[in-house]
Amino acid sequence: MQKEIIVIIGGPGTGKTTIIDGLVAKGHCCYPEISREVTLEAKKQGIEQLFLEKPLLFSELLLEGRKKQFQNATKESHEVVFIDRGIPDVLAYMHYIGDSYPATFDAACREHTYSKIFILPPWEEIYISDDERYENFEQAKLIYNHLTETYQNYGYKLIEVPKDTMDNRILFILDEISK
Repeated sequence: MQKEIIVIIGGPGTGKTTIIDGLVAKGHCCYPEISREVTLEAKKQGIEQLFLEKPLLFSELLLEGRKKQFQNATKESHEVVFIDRGIPDVLAYMHYIGDSYPATFDAACREHTYSKIFILPPWEEIYISDDERYENFEQAKLIYNHLTETYQNYGYKLIEVPKDTMDNRILFILDEISK
């Protein structure tokens, strides 16, 4: 069987991390979102909000981290690997803030292709802001639109995960993978 590298995407506050944590608890191989790691590392270096202050640098660091996750996922012994956000997320966020980026970003999206993309729709009832998530719900909806458009531009068919309990969302994802 060919290895499946599956990405879970969505705007901020849609339940991605909760689903990844739930999949880990069920014994699945999962790679976490790395943007908080990049943000916290920048804070240690005295940059309060790297994404806001130096968006291109932030995006370059994310791109490198996500490419590394992809490479590591291809070497996993598991047949299915889940990743919280993929490489095209970087471009979607750059589109969202209206910033340009080098052609290497586009090349990275074309060179690293995922098996399936699950997208979580904006869900106001569970949306919470925190220290690393500064977007409000309206901005989260715009980001969702940019994610949808960016992934579709790379030829992905997005599978929307219904708003439901974490367990039901995980069952939906696992059921879709087994088809």
